[in-house]
Amino acid sequence: MVARLTPEQSRVLAVLEGYLREQYEELDSVVAVEPDGANRWMIRLTGQTKDFTTIWFTVGDRTLQYESYFMPDPEENHEELYRYLLFKNANMYSSRFSLADDHDIFITGQLPLAAVDADEIDRVVGTIYANVESYFGRAIRIGYASRFASNEQEDEAGPIPGSL
Repeated sequence: MVARLTPEQSRVLAVLEGYLREQYEELDSVVAVEPDGANRWMIRLTGQTKDFTTIWFTVGDRTLQYESYFMPDPEENHEELYRYLLFKNANMYSSRFSLADDHDIFITGQLPLAAVDADEIDRVVGTIYANVESYFGRAIRIGYASRFASNEQEDEAGPIPGSL
């Protein structure tokens, strides 16, 4: 049995879908927008520092949750990396760096459903994108420092994990 959506959840889903589809039609940097079930949507943007930033939105009972995969569990310098990201959390709008159970790093956040409109979704997408573009390069170099030790080692190591 499928749970029925409340009027507020239906409103938020309509606003979310409308905003995401509009961005897909208008912006070359938006390469995909897709639903994933009854209450979940995804937007994927191309980037400069990281190839792609994907943001998942889930409409819950009372909140709109969002998450974006930032990078895999670092190979080294965990304390330095986590310290760097915790300091960045203080300046992030309505989102934060979080660790998944497998220690991969995400940017996550949530808003009350009543606060969701197209402008607020735009702020969330813009903020997450800006944070990925601003912090990914340094974070990946901290967490995978040995892969960046020299150009030769970088070429031998292959692609950096999480760069796609």
